[in-house]
Amino acid sequence: MDEKRNAPLVVELPASDQDVTPETAPPIPEAGLDAGQRSTNFQATTLMLGRRPGRALRWAFGFFSAFVAMSMCLAIWEFLTGLIVRFPALGWLAVALLVGASVATLVLVGKEISALRRLTRLDQIQQRASVARGSGVLAEAQFVCAELEALYRGREELRWQMARFAEQKPDIFDGDGMMEAAERALLSPLDRLAEQTIEAAARQVTTLTALMPLALVDVVATLVTNLRMIRKIAEIYGGRSGFFGSWRLTRLVLAHVIATGAVAIGDDLIGSVAGGSVLAKFSRKFGEGVINGALTARVGVAAMQLCRPLAFQPGASPSVTGLMKRALLGVFLSDRTR
Repeated sequence: MDEKRNAPLVVELPASDQDVTPETAPPIPEAGLDAGQRSTNFQATTLMLGRRPGRALRWAFGFFSAFVAMSMCLAIWEFLTGLIVRFPALGWLAVALLVGASVATLVLVGKEISALRRLTRLDQIQQRASVARGSGVLAEAQFVCAELEALYRGREELRWQMARFAEQKPDIFDGDGMMEAAERALLSPLDRLAEQTIEAAARQVTTLTALMPLALVDVVATLVTNLRMIRKIAEIYGGRSGFFGSWRLTRLVLAHVIATGAVAIGDDLIGSVAGGSVLAKFSRKFGEGVINGALTARVGVAAMQLCRPLAFQPGASPSVTGLMKRALLGVFLSDRTR
């Protein structure tokens, strides 16, 4: 009996348990979220915002908006007429306030229309530039360059570049050379500003995702950062900021990201960005931050492609990997200098 009690006991573990280490163990699930849902929240939100609503939903929203507007107008009319009958002084004061609010609304509508026309102008220049590049005709290239000069006239940061380009134009006798000179002189400084904006946004998104303790707060912060980035990129390339203009541009950017398949960010991109797979072993939240930062960089590149008056040449578009490497380098350098 004693020999049986002292005999060694062999416990066979399942193969799945043998491979689990502190590095490969799944994270502790947060309240209301699955273990793998955290890293895809921003991707799912991007897909949801980028989809175009159905025709039935658009019609329903239009009819409901018209009904609400009509109800508000009738309520305001009855309120004003009743107030004028009971208290004439207060009634006419309310009318004056309504007139002032209407004038301010008209001013805002004018600004929104101007912003939409500005974005439309960028689209038209981009289409004409693609035609000029395809034909190689000097007259068409000169017309596009004249539109670019009119668009950026008054920009202090481009004054020297525009003067330099004006000196070079008489010596250029082909359409392709004219377009390349305009792109090099007028758009290269703006490209650097846009890339710096994307790097700053990706850096901020990565830091926020790594530091935010709640699962959905970082998604909201990431969306706000992306909206600001898109709006600033549009302003860099000559598009004026407005509520409806910014919303239209955001929808176009997200639709472009979805159409190009840029939402599907996997471990291959994380591994190519500063060894993201190694960083994820030290901090899972930092790995998630790299994912959200990479998606932010892709959204920024899509915004550049839509807002840039001259489309990028094949292979000349900014690299998401390069943008993320510089963004992460900025994170470490900023932490070191503090």
